[in-house]
Amino acid sequence: MIDTQFENIPLKELNRQDEQQAVNAIRFLSLDMIQKANSGHPGLPLDAAPMAYTLFQKFLNFNNRDPYWINRDRFVLSAGHGSALLYSLLHLNGFKVGIDDLKRFRQLDSLTPGHPEWKHTPGIDATTGPLGQGLGMAMAEKHLSAIYNRPGFNIFDHETYVIVGDGDLMEGISQESMAIAGEKRLSKLIVLFDSNDVSLDAPLKLSTGEKIQDRIIGNGWDYQFVADGNNLSDIDEAIREAKKSDKPSFIEIKTIIGYGTPLQGSSKVHGAAIGEENVAKTRDFYHWPYQPFEIPKDVYDLFNDSHQAKDRYYKSWQESFQLYAEAFPRLAEQLENNDSTLNTDNLKLAENNDQELATRVSSSEVMQQIADQNRTFWGGSADLSSSNKTYLKDQGDFTDLTPQGSNVFYGVREFAMAAITNGILLHGNSRAFASTFFIFSDYMKPAIRLAALQKLASIFIFSHDSLAVGEDGPTHQPVEQLEMLRATPGIDVYRPADQNETLAAWKAIAKTTNRPTALVTSRQKLPVLRETKDAPVEKGAYVVSPGKKDLPDAILIASGSELHLALEAKRELEKEGYDLSVVSMPSMEAFQRQSKEYQASVLPKQVVNRLSIEMASSLAWGRYTGIFGKNLAVDTFGKSGKANDVIDDYGFNLAHISRMVKKMIDENKNLQIVK
Repeated sequence: MIDTQFENIPLKELNRQDEQQAVNAIRFLSLDMIQKANSGHPGLPLDAAPMAYTLFQKFLNFNNRDPYWINRDRFVLSAGHGSALLYSLLHLNGFKVGIDDLKRFRQLDSLTPGHPEWKHTPGIDATTGPLGQGLGMAMAEKHLSAIYNRPGFNIFDHETYVIVGDGDLMEGISQESMAIAGEKRLSKLIVLFDSNDVSLDAPLKLSTGEKIQDRIIGNGWDYQFVADGNNLSDIDEAIREAKKSDKPSFIEIKTIIGYGTPLQGSSKVHGAAIGEENVAKTRDFYHWPYQPFEIPKDVYDLFNDSHQAKDRYYKSWQESFQLYAEAFPRLAEQLENNDSTLNTDNLKLAENNDQELATRVSSSEVMQQIADQNRTFWGGSADLSSSNKTYLKDQGDFTDLTPQGSNVFYGVREFAMAAITNGILLHGNSRAFASTFFIFSDYMKPAIRLAALQKLASIFIFSHDSLAVGEDGPTHQPVEQLEMLRATPGIDVYRPADQNETLAAWKAIAKTTNRPTALVTSRQKLPVLRETKDAPVEKGAYVVSPGKKDLPDAILIASGSELHLALEAKRELEKEGYDLSVVSMPSMEAFQRQSKEYQASVLPKQVVNRLSIEMASSLAWGRYTGIFGKNLAVDTFGKSGKANDVIDDYGFNLAHISRMVKKMIDENKNLQIVK
């Protein structure tokens, strides 16, 4: 057996002058990209090039021919506006990012977009720009190593490195993330801080006087200070010390923004091309005699030489994995079949017809079964698992001492929780969820958006989904949150009506690999409907109770907790001679992916009398109810009171629905409908 261990030892002793030339090559490729595009952020690439060079060449373990190898060190350029720095490094390190790609920096459909994009450019481990992403990768490494590693087989044994700027540390998510990483003792997380005392607008002293060292140490991290950001030896030594720590590590590296330009030390060099004259002066400062995008062969040779030690480790790991597969074939198969799907064989809930269950409770029962069948299904809640019903029984808690546990206690840190969930999915080899009250999805929106942008199969579980929150009042009653999520491209939102639809929604979520999902569940108990048994929830909408005629008098469309109300209204109106069809629409997004023929079978265009029923904003419903239809919705904030009283006050009752349907049919009776 081979105990794989990367020693971080260069292939040969490097000449300091050669190394400085390599650092300057990174600087000028970045500067040339930005100048050619006349767009970008030159400040960070110029001042952070020495730390980035040291990290990539001396420490970062990767393989440019296998950029998604599961045990590579992860690198997150959290300060993603400095993307030119990263593209320069990828090019020099032999990834499939050529000089022509660098010349197309920030151009349409190029491999070098304005901010790094995961799976778009080989070698990018996370989409960044929005700040504070990446912590989940370190958490995933700790969790998966506890599950899969065996004596002599360190299948997961890698670091997660992050470069941050002042802006990252001012964002609130930084404090949330620091606290979690310190408490979980994520010792393989190493953060390098480009400390240049300048933000986009002005000197940092105009916006903050924080003593960052106190905050870092107070959150249980190791802290080091490098006084000169151009001193390669000091940076090297600091990273080596960080790798020895049993805590997460933070290295503050003092730099001068835009170092070497006439604008150095000023916010003027943060976010715009500096102009040909200033570029020429910068070339003089560094004694860089080469033309734009011209890199001497010696520099390429230096980068290629550093790959030999990395390649030896990569080969050693691959040999070790083959032995691991022979010794532990089931575990190896799980790692090789990493497509984010969840096994849902024999998933089944007890028959509860004519009983009442909150869909948060039904969801919990499904989650327990999924966890029993999928060892790497894990996640947590922002201090609300007892209310969300998302705690996985008998699966243990993720702590420093028990990292194999499946339940993560995030505390009241919704944004970090969502970002960590994304990081876990970016890392690969497991499927993660995050949960809280639906109203607090507001805190998570930037991370939810990034999940969609990166096509991550993150699962966001939200309970307490409507006015039925009741006494907690308008501060806790979601109104616009469904619309917020539905308006976000690339995310599926499921709002199941009962136990049956909840089970079906989870089956759809389990198969989803290329987009995040939001599962929105009820606090209040709901009847388990006979009509929803084995319903095609994965299609997004279906006829749950058809009319007697081919074209009914009206269609009632409902989601979630309002479906049973629509069915009751149909039964009442039938007594008065009206013929109605009821459609359940748990997911608008899934419905939109269906064929036009299927959509027309659910919502025939000839039937213009359509009423949507949902305790949320009406904004999304117009595409389904049309100009002749009506929407029973909530377009104001809620009220505090008993849940049933609030629901009734907003018109979600049989009497009001009956009046709306009759009025709509009467108003539209003289319409000439084109068959």
